Amino acid sequence: MAVLEVLHYPDLGLRKKAVPIETVDESCLILAKDMLQTMYEYNGIGLASTQVNVHKRLVVIDLSEDKNEAIYLINPEILSSEGTKESQEGCLSLPEYYDTVIRAERITYRFQDLEGKVIKSEADGLLSVCIQHEIDHLDGKLFIDYLSPMKRRRLRKKLEKQEKQEKQEKHQAKIL
Repeated sequence: MAVLEVLHYPDLGLRKKAVPIETVDESCLILAKDMLQTMYEYNGIGLASTQVNVHKRLVVIDLSEDKNEAIYLINPEILSSEGTKESQEGCLSLPEYYDTVIRAERITYRFQDLEGKVIKSEADGLLSVCIQHEIDHLDGKLFIDYLSPMKRRRLRKKLEKQEKQEKQEKHQAKIL
């Protein structure tokens, strides 16, 4: 298994829409395992393939404390939703940034497992939020898209300032 590079906002790769996986084969299994390893490496609870610059519809999730209950969702789709829930969200593609997002409280969804079997299931609570968040990634959408334009502008300015500061520090390190 390999740790993959996670794209960070505002990388345009995060806005690409993922295409369905036609066949669950060895390459799909390897990608799924690498994504899981990457998610664990960065202490995440969910990761979509678009976040590692692979634009296929694949998601990995593990909400367990012991990191031993991995869920693999191939070609996931939400069939229905009900209620609303407000929760704090973060994202591996926006490290150290968290904000409140309103999502459906309960969802019915369908996906394929690692054997290619189609499964229909329901989720609520954190699992529901996580599935919605990761499917958004597959559709080129980030959780910050649910925030007000003013909050998004502030975040972008903050990230641009951090990037400029990091470049200056690297430049100074080269001089020394």
